[in-house]
Amino acid sequence: MARPNKRTTLREVAEATGLSTAAVSYALRGKHVSKETEERVRKAAAELGYEADPIARALASGRTSMVGVLAGDLQDLWQQQLMAAIGRELLAGDRYALILDAGGDPDRELVLAKQLRDQRVDALLVSPVNPSAKGWAAIAEALPVVAVGDSLSRARTAGQVIFDNRAGIDAVLDYLHGLGHRRVTVLTPTRPSTPDRPADVYVREAADRLGLEAELVPCPQELGEATAVARRVLDGGSRAATAVFCFSDSLAYGVYAAAAEASLKVGRDVSVVGFDDHPVSRVLTPPLTTVDWGLTEIAAEAARLTVAAIEGKRVRKKRVLCAPRMSERGSAVRV
Repeated sequence: MARPNKRTTLREVAEATGLSTAAVSYALRGKHVSKETEERVRKAAAELGYEADPIARALASGRTSMVGVLAGDLQDLWQQQLMAAIGRELLAGDRYALILDAGGDPDRELVLAKQLRDQRVDALLVSPVNPSAKGWAAIAEALPVVAVGDSLSRARTAGQVIFDNRAGIDAVLDYLHGLGHRRVTVLTPTRPSTPDRPADVYVREAADRLGLEAELVPCPQELGEATAVARRVLDGGSRAATAVFCFSDSLAYGVYAAAAEASLKVGRDVSVVGFDDHPVSRVLTPPLTTVDWGLTEIAAEAARLTVAAIEGKRVRKKRVLCAPRMSERGSAVRV
């Protein structure tokens, strides 16, 4: 019988180069050796087919090179895009994203966060469903946590990439108010168990300031469910809102679908505004007016803060505030 392939060891690379195993280890990591020695060791390792044993490396360093990335709800197409971008940024730094989906459930979110902690990921990067949950404090004490979107109000995080939701909501509602809208329905993924999410609070404040009648309606991200909620919103008779503001473009797609079913035209019979500028929004008819948060920059900053926390590096700016940019298209019109 053929013998199974045997993994080349660090000691064999050391014997081939005439160096100690410690020197070889340093050379492969690019530390404490000359450039000439590093190149010689890497060449020998490649010729021998040496690959670092991830388990041994984790035991020696206390690190796994894995970063837990916990998405709030991957039914949201923009979150899918963001998580993929974060994964690419981490991979560029030789870290690997273990992406899990909370499915919009705050209880499931904490369960998954604890599982990632117990699996000894080097850090946790989370787009929280419930940013004010008490459980975040204990998780952030056990490993570095970086929050994206909303800050974790009860936890000491290693970094935050926060959306300026107040500015974004003010921009959208000011815009709709300027177009003459006075009754606005706001579709939010918030569940009844998490009524204090910052964006929902900001809607109430902005509506009071502008004298708007704004109704917050919980809505799932999945297209079929979003369409069903939007169907009920549009079937409001004489008291129906003249504009629908959606806290994700995925929710807005449900409004487009429900409007088509009811023979209503978006941008004529009802105005619709989204909140994250997913690429699909540009090819709708009419294209969706929405808010661009700068996804590429968000992913880069989140990865930067995460890697810095893992490596114990001090950073001058642990809190990054992302400003909104309105993209006006054809889906919102004057009434």
